[in-house]
Formats: sequence, structure tokens, C-alpha cells
Amino acid sequence: MTTAISRQILQLKREKDAVILAHNYQRSEVQDIADIVGDSFELALKAKTLEQNTVVFCGVHFMAESCKILAPEKTVLLPAMDAGCPLADTISAEGLRRLKAEHPGIPVVTYINSTAAVKAESDYCCTSANATRVVNAIDSDIVIFAPDANLGSFVQQHTRKKLLLWDGHCIVHQRVLVEEILQVKAIHEGALVIAHPECQPDVVGMADVVCSTSKMIPESKAAPGDTVIIVTEEGMLHPLKKAVPEKHFILASPKLICRNMKKITLENVLKVLESGENTVNVDPMTAKRAMVPLERMLAISAGTKTSKKMEV
Repeated sequence: MTTAISRQILQLKREKDAVILAHNYQRSEVQDIADIVGDSFELALKAKTLEQNTVVFCGVHFMAESCKILAPEKTVLLPAMDAGCPLADTISAEGLRRLKAEHPGIPVVTYINSTAAVKAESDYCCTSANATRVVNAIDSDIVIFAPDANLGSFVQQHTRKKLLLWDGHCIVHQRVLVEEILQVKAIHEGALVIAHPECQPDVVGMADVVCSTSKMIPESKAAPGDTVIIVTEEGMLHPLKKAVPEKHFILASPKLICRNMKKITLENVLKVLESGENTVNVDPMTAKRAMVPLERMLAISAGTKTSKKMEV
């Protein structure tokens, strides 16, 4: 059945001039029918350069929004419109405005895992890969960092600036406990531990490598042993096993499953391709304002000068 649906998807994709993008946390069978698999911002950036007019974004809602902001000329389809992100839901545009009012003049760095409306209230965006670099590039001794407090705690260890952290967390990474990792390490002695910075600080503190999903493949290839313990959502195991087949990968905890990421199935990918339903749109003014912090982040990553005073 899965093979038959996959064939239908691939045929329909060609007929509809569509491209399928899948996040690293998606179901393995969804990743296998995707044209590109990667982290959320990487996928959104690539969408702009692709020739296809329709993007089927296999991820959660804020990711499809980011894709639409960066590639407004594309039709962006989300196979499961109820695939949300509890981390992104911890902060609203109104909540961020209140925090800014309490700390006037303090620049805001917002994690990419946020809604378009929240990005529109921000001065800079960041990813888990470039968060420290973005914070350190800002001309301010104090920075508001939202919404992931665990990622913010990790950045705080690598900057002299004072971070004012929003108290938000990824419920999946937040679940993992040090005790679980110690138990796995006891079984797989000498295995390298690679953790995502969205994990709790004590988990991050005991990891051998802390990095974004985009860096987990090269870090695994460089690992000295033949076994790697992975502390992020279980979907990441699939691209790791494909890219580094010579290594044995162990998931640190059975709790590392995101139910929202798993809402996308081959069946609903096929359905949106057939119907064109579940179009993701962003209010043009919100998109224009959200593009400013994204562009500042890209400028910092590229090593070019940026200014908080960029016009919206």
C-alpha cells in the first residue's frame, strides 16, 4: 500500500509542477518521497530557488509560514494544517510586545521556531545553528531571546551579553532527563552523545557535541567510535542512517517523538497534491515585517553589515 501511494505521489508531483520538502523529523516514508530533506530554515531558503511553482511542505505550520515569507510567489501546501508547534505557541505577538514595553530599546532575537506574527515583532531571527553568532553580532549588552529558554541558556554560555529569556520550551526535548542518557551510555560505553540545544541545560552539559540537526550528520561522520547516541526527535535517525550507514545510532529516550511532526502521512501528502487544499498564506504586511529580522540574520551569517534600523 505504501509503495502504491508513493508512486501516485511521485506521478502527481510531476503533473502538478510541485516539489516536496520534508523536515528531518518527519516519518521515514515521508522523507523518502521528498525531493529535499533538511532543517526548517534550510528548506524554506531552498524553496525560493526551486523552479517548481508549488511547494508541499512536510513540517509544522510555522515552517510553512517561513517558506511562504521567503518565497511569496510560490503556492505552499501543508499536508496537515493542525500540525502545530507547542514551542511556537508559547509566545504571541501581543506577549512579545508586552515584553518589549517592559524593556524599551532592548533588541529582540527570535528563534525561527515562531509564528510569522512573532517574527514581525522581532529585530533579528536565528536558528539553532547560528543563534550564538547572531546574538554576538548585535550592538547591545542586553538582548531579549525568545521563545526557547533552553536554546537561550546554551547561547548564554557562549556570550558576554545578558540574555532576557522567554520561558518557552520544546516539549519533546524538554522531556529528556540526564538519568536516561546515563543509562544508555552505560550500555553503550564510549559512544558519542550528540544533543540538540533545545534540550535542558543539564542534558546539554553532559553531551559530547551540541548542535543543530543540520550539523548532526557531519558530526556523526567525525565521531571516533562506531556508535552515536542521538538526543533529538527520533525522525532524525532516518537521515543519519542513510548518510552514515557505517555508524550505529541509538535514540537517547523513547520520549523523543513529536506527535505534530508525525501528523503528516503519505495519505495526506497525496490528498493535498490532488486537491490543492491546505494553502498556507501570510498577511502581506506581516510577511514584509517578518522578512526584516530574517534578512538581518542572513546578513550576519554571510558576514555582511546589518542594521537594526533597516526599513520595513
